[in-house]
Amino acid sequence: MNPQIENNFSYHAPKPGQPEIYTAIREKAKELAYLIDEKAPNSREKSLAMTKLEEAVMWANAAVARN
Repeated sequence: MNPQIENNFSYHAPKPGQPEIYTAIREKAKELAYLIDEKAPNSREKSLAMTKLEEAVMWANAAVARN
């Protein structure tokens, strides 16, 4: 049994304080999303930037949940 695989593919119920961390991460990412939306011209690159920002939020939240 591989502990990392077990951890990465398991449900992680929020522990006390974690929902507030998730909210803080999302709020900061939302600020950046609005800046990108306002300043970057509509383009494939802008779409990719938004997608990568969503990914960054997901991975940051996973870091909190898994560790």
